[in-house]
Amino acid sequence: MTALTQDYQITWEKLPDDYKLPDDPVDNINQPALAAALTQSLELAGKLPPNALTPTNYGICATLNGRIVVKAPDWAYIPKISVDREEVIRSYTPQLQGDIPVIVMEFLSDTDGTEYSVKPTYPPGKWFFYERILKVPNYIIFDPNSGSLEMYHLQNTEQYILQEPDENQSYWIAQMNLYLGVWQGTRENRAGKWLRWWDEQGNLLLWGGELAEQERQRAERLAAQLRAAGIEPEV
Repeated sequence: MTALTQDYQITWEKLPDDYKLPDDPVDNINQPALAAALTQSLELAGKLPPNALTPTNYGICATLNGRIVVKAPDWAYIPKISVDREEVIRSYTPQLQGDIPVIVMEFLSDTDGTEYSVKPTYPPGKWFFYERILKVPNYIIFDPNSGSLEMYHLQNTEQYILQEPDENQSYWIAQMNLYLGVWQGTRENRAGKWLRWWDEQGNLLLWGGELAEQERQRAERLAAQLRAAGIEPEV
């Protein structure tokens, strides 16, 4: 499959086995935790289909005028891959190996703002790549320190437009049937701002620790009810 944009001929080709992928470390310690939290709540809520991918700092590829471009968003959601998982261990090529990501996220760090790069020349900037090459419908830029969340949606103009949050300060992600917003709290010894999912009814998708605590409280309430009825609950 071939397309043209900004004088680029875009092709979707498998990354050669001997292609050396960048081995850059993540920008800071928060990024893996933020990404893992997003994936875990989807999985526990039964909202992660078997063929979906939620890659973290993982190469998403396209070939422009015969030259490979690889960008590694901090988190992405790919609804369905069409190949065995063994084929996408190192990298992923949309169209060839499955769906275009419906959302990509970048977590701001102390770097030089490459998340906003619209550089069209090779190698293109992240913004340009997601908007014009991959045409990802939703682009999220999140600052974990301030809690600032920017959601850009690909409009009919084929350009990203900044979206306004709803009355709950969250954003509807139609392709996932979920809301995305910022939540303040603690998980795995990190206290701060997190990105969280809510369902259509406004229910927060819980993490494993929260589900365990919920179950503990339910068991305690049940035990109290039994004792009030003169029944000693079994341990």
